Amino acid sequence: MRELKNLDWEHLGFIYRPCEKRYVAEYKNGAWSEGGLSDDPEVRINECAGILQYCQECFEGLKAYETSKGEIVCFRPDLNAERMYNSAEYLCMPPFPKERFLAALEETVKANLAYVPPYGSGASLYIRPYMFASGPVIGVKPSDEYTFRMIVMPVGPYYTGGAKPIAIMVSDFDRAAPHGTGHVKAGLNYAMSMHAHEVAAKAGYTENLYLDPARRKYVEETGGANVFFISQDKKTFVTPKSDSILPSITKRSLVYVAEHMLGLKVEERPVEFAELPEFSECGMCGTAAVISPVGRIHDHGRDIVFGKSMEEAGPVTMKLYETLTGIQLGTVEAPEGWIYRIA
Repeated sequence: MRELKNLDWEHLGFIYRPCEKRYVAEYKNGAWSEGGLSDDPEVRINECAGILQYCQECFEGLKAYETSKGEIVCFRPDLNAERMYNSAEYLCMPPFPKERFLAALEETVKANLAYVPPYGSGASLYIRPYMFASGPVIGVKPSDEYTFRMIVMPVGPYYTGGAKPIAIMVSDFDRAAPHGTGHVKAGLNYAMSMHAHEVAAKAGYTENLYLDPARRKYVEETGGANVFFISQDKKTFVTPKSDSILPSITKRSLVYVAEHMLGLKVEERPVEFAELPEFSECGMCGTAAVISPVGRIHDHGRDIVFGKSMEEAGPVTMKLYETLTGIQLGTVEAPEGWIYRIA
């Protein structure tokens, strides 16, 4: 029986709550240091560090859970390691080796087992690996020094109320440029979305739906999640395909669940915005919220409504949510290789 911190596990909120240990490694002189655990939550960098001057940074997000069997596991962390490797390469940063990413994950979670929320609480241990340019640079070029850190914190649901429908709006802003950085998990993408997010929030909407920046004809994703749709006959799972969409691990998992576990037809293709009224359900998907059903999309004076709108999530969306969370928590048998046991 593991020792647990004395926290109100069912009312944690999705906020920063520092734990006792975090993992730190430094890149200097062309190589990564051995790395290890640290007690210090503070980051000290040069005033001219590349992250401060030119926003050279990438990050990941994943979770650790206590399963119904009392095991502590992570969900497909090998894909997070791969995506972070690819993000770093694209941003001209030295990729942190995938096998070292997984070793750091295991070491960090084991050092903070007391902060992993108990099974049934609805909470999880959120894990944030990130890498940034820590060496000084003033000319526009990649830094010579970098820092990799992995921090963890217990969190509740990203959106309060669980899998309840939310309302979003079509943004007049662009999330990413054509042939830009939309496909990598870089902090600069999220910085660019904050103004648009505040516009949506002031108008009473939870999120933005972004259209393709070139023609504003096709659906891309929201500010923090991929999107999917369900056909009117409830038999087809449709999700947008674009070179500027972040390759969501949750979305990739839902594609498999939809086709191989729920028997749905799957279409990964460009989705025209004009098609949206033809769908019966809509959802956002990502690590933080898993699935957030969308009941209504506001588009410049008109509303696109799905199913029972804001009353309840659609039946296929809920089945997808229950199946995926069941896999993560050990109540549904997982496809081979999806669950990484830590303790």
